[in-house]
Amino acid sequence: MTSKSKFRRKALTGAALAATLAASGPAMAQGKAAASAPPSEEAVRARADALIAQMTPEEKAGQITQYFDFTDSPDEARRVTDEMAAGRAGSLLFVHDPAELNRLQHIAVEKTRLKIPLLFGFDVIHGLRTIMPVPIAVAASWDPQVAEDGQAVAAAEARAAGLHWAFAPMVDIARDPRWGRIVEGAGEDPYLGSAMAAAQVRGFQGAYIGSAGRIIAGPKHFAGYGASIGGRDYDEVNLSDSELWNVYLKPFKAAVDAGAGNIMSAYMGVNGVPATGNRWLLTDVLRKTWGFKGFVVTDAGAAFDLKTHGFAASTEDAGVRALSAGVDMEMAPPFGQSAFRTLPQSLAAGRITAAQLDDAVRHVLEAKIRMGLFEKPYVDLKQAARVLADPAHREVARVAAERSAVLLRNEGAALPLSRSALKSIAVIGPLADSARDTVGPWVFDQDDKETVTVLAGIKAELGSGVKVSYSPGVTLPARVNKSIFQSDEEFAAGKARNVDDTPEIARAVALAKDADVAVMVLGEGQIMIGENASRSSLDLPGRQQELLDAVIATGKPVVVLLMSARPLDLKGARPAALMDIWYPGTRGGTAVANLLFGKVSPGGKLPYNWPRDIGQLPLPYAHLTTHQPKTVEERYWNEPNTPLYPFGYGLSYSTFAFSNLRLDKTRVARGEAVPVSVEVRNTGSRKADEVAQLYIHQRYGTAARPVRELKGFERVTLEPGQTRTVHFTLRPEDLSYWAASTRAFVQDASTFDVYVGDSSTAALSASFEVAD
Repeated sequence: MTSKSKFRRKALTGAALAATLAASGPAMAQGKAAASAPPSEEAVRARADALIAQMTPEEKAGQITQYFDFTDSPDEARRVTDEMAAGRAGSLLFVHDPAELNRLQHIAVEKTRLKIPLLFGFDVIHGLRTIMPVPIAVAASWDPQVAEDGQAVAAAEARAAGLHWAFAPMVDIARDPRWGRIVEGAGEDPYLGSAMAAAQVRGFQGAYIGSAGRIIAGPKHFAGYGASIGGRDYDEVNLSDSELWNVYLKPFKAAVDAGAGNIMSAYMGVNGVPATGNRWLLTDVLRKTWGFKGFVVTDAGAAFDLKTHGFAASTEDAGVRALSAGVDMEMAPPFGQSAFRTLPQSLAAGRITAAQLDDAVRHVLEAKIRMGLFEKPYVDLKQAARVLADPAHREVARVAAERSAVLLRNEGAALPLSRSALKSIAVIGPLADSARDTVGPWVFDQDDKETVTVLAGIKAELGSGVKVSYSPGVTLPARVNKSIFQSDEEFAAGKARNVDDTPEIARAVALAKDADVAVMVLGEGQIMIGENASRSSLDLPGRQQELLDAVIATGKPVVVLLMSARPLDLKGARPAALMDIWYPGTRGGTAVANLLFGKVSPGGKLPYNWPRDIGQLPLPYAHLTTHQPKTVEERYWNEPNTPLYPFGYGLSYSTFAFSNLRLDKTRVARGEAVPVSVEVRNTGSRKADEVAQLYIHQRYGTAARPVRELKGFERVTLEPGQTRTVHFTLRPEDLSYWAASTRAFVQDASTFDVYVGDSSTAALSASFEVAD
């Protein structure tokens, strides 16, 4: 087994599941699931311990086992139901129909000996019914409030539908965009990633676990998954301790500090030890060092797979090793291959202790108690329908899409387009009118009628006064290797051609020639990104490059909108304007139209370096100075070793100036904070947003430090001519790092350079000293 998605494929085609969910709906604020205030830790523990005292070893093992619920497999569904009825199942995943959730919960609450309710989990990655822009897009907003608001909507819809727990946020750092799961995270930087991780936890959980209308957050994949060799999903990870502590663990620490109630362990091995059997990660770091009090779940089949890794000798040994490492719940693969089912016999054989088993059970029961499931285990179906249909949720999605777009190129102020000057517009590209691709991957209840495509958004904005012509231009190619999200039938259908490329390219060129402007929507289909969607190329798939070059050759103004989640190589093509719209979600087309026609100005910034060529990867902006720094841009003889667009880059329809950088202190002792301020002025003629970004460089110390590290940012909205002073505080922890020479966190006495501006190449600078 490689992925829970592999096990979901059947469920995705379940007609009953899709039909029932389509009839139900989401709710923003009020899943009336919880008490008005959280119970005390003592009360929660006492209640959990009272239940544990009554449980048999088999019931305990069941309580820490999560089963897939497959409606399309009667035999498996029957087996899971039998386990539930016997009190040997603690959680289910992949159920999101409120009526079905109630039916299953009734079995657990009314037919089992101890009447312990089920905990229902689901992949609520960027929305349930209302789909937000994908997480990498939200990170590009550089606005944690966008992330928090979006996940609050997702939580409200999920809770109203009867779900209790999201397998999100994904907080893995990704420095190789070949890795498909870059779409789920916040990019390459640990500071930005930490801010987005904490914001999403707050959005999912609210003020505390059990808050009304909220669910448990489950940050994943602990840890280092984004550093898989070659960007290949599921491959091994080899990271130095310095990289782990200073980069890859930081967003997880931020999520834990924000109160995350769950952590998901990763599939792969970290430095030779599978993450799910890694006691140093799951116990020494997570619980002992960070004080995590929630429960740890494996990714799908990851406990059983300790045997597959060649780490455990048998299924029984895999269960022992996972539990002993610090796993509290196994996300069991379907069809009987569960490692935790063998725990009672391991207990009898003395390979685990009763205390170990009880600790895991206690962590799971405490989550159920805090969520109020014993008092209110069932879904209010009418309330679910109201919440799922709430139009306010769609507005949150639209705003998020607007704030996430990144304008990369805008020659001659090609954007915004003028409605009054336009007589005709050609909309071209295979993604321009694809509802499924517009919302992106990790969507399991897609309603195409809910989704506004880019073509639909433009038509709605322009009405009948402007001629809008459309051509898909080319067909996106099928995957060479089938996605874990595709059935055989879907994979075969993906190989069918929608259009004959050669004549359709010619038709698209003709439409562009006849129009005032061509808007091209190019990129990767949603099946080309995400889990099991790593790529060996950053080229535009299929014949899109040929289409792009042909349309640019007409000489007409060309605006390219990239629908993607990784940087793509346009082979030097120079359209008049280039904007990354990511996968913008349910109201993506409306947001894009607002951006194109200047109702709002783009203000997003890149969450990664955009390479010139795939051969540069990985290309993090926060690299060490190393040997001969003056030639760092000349490391390849055939082209510059600089990014095409740097981390933090993004244009606007206005212009901005940074000035008057001030440090309140230029000499501090260790442990002191350094207040920093800068003035940002809108020097253009439009109201617009800018992101003030603060970077530091430590000149010397216990270890060499990166040339620049992000340590503060704030997105501000400014009227034309308006100036605002933006304040930052460099805290002692911002000036500290983990050093390999001492194998501990240190804060050095050193000179620090401070840079503030609109990207990681900011020129405005100052410096200060940290003294002994």
